[in-house]
Amino acid sequence: MSPTDEDWMRHALSLAHKAAELGEVPVGAVLVKDEQLVSEGWNQPIVQHDPTAHAEIMAIRAAAQQLKNYRLPGTTLYITIEPCSMCAGAIIHSRISRVVFGASEPRAGAAGSAINLLQNAQFNHQTDVTSGVLSEECGQVLKNFFFLRRKTAKKKSS
Repeated sequence: MSPTDEDWMRHALSLAHKAAELGEVPVGAVLVKDEQLVSEGWNQPIVQHDPTAHAEIMAIRAAAQQLKNYRLPGTTLYITIEPCSMCAGAIIHSRISRVVFGASEPRAGAAGSAINLLQNAQFNHQTDVTSGVLSEECGQVLKNFFFLRRKTAKKKSS
C-alpha cells in the first residue's frame, strides 16, 4: 500500500519533534518523489547560525544534492506548518509540484493565509497546495513548544 499524505505528515511531525529537542521552533519537512522519500529537514536556524535554515530549505537543499538537480519537478513537499515567503520562494524556484502542509500560519503564511505566493499567476511556476493535513497535531506541537518556552522565560524572570 502506498503512503498517504497523513503518513508523510506523520514523518514530518517526527522531524518537528527533533527540532524541538534542539530548542528550535518545531517544524519538520519531508520531500517525496514517486512515493519515495528523497530528503527531510527540520528547523535549524539557531543551531546552524543561519536565518535561512528553515525545515523546508533544509529539505530542498538535501533533495537538490540527492537528485543532482536544482529543479525538483514531480516532487511533493510535506511541511508541518504553512511555508513563509522565503520558503515559498525557494519552492517556486525549485519547481516543486505540490506542497502539503498541516497548520496554517495566519500572520506569515505564504500559501494562502497571509498571502498566496505558491499559486500566484504572475510567477512562471505555480504549485498545487493541500492544506490542513493533520492540522490539529501540527498546531499542537507548536502550541506546546511556545507554552513551555513562555513558562521557562517566566521562571527565569521571577
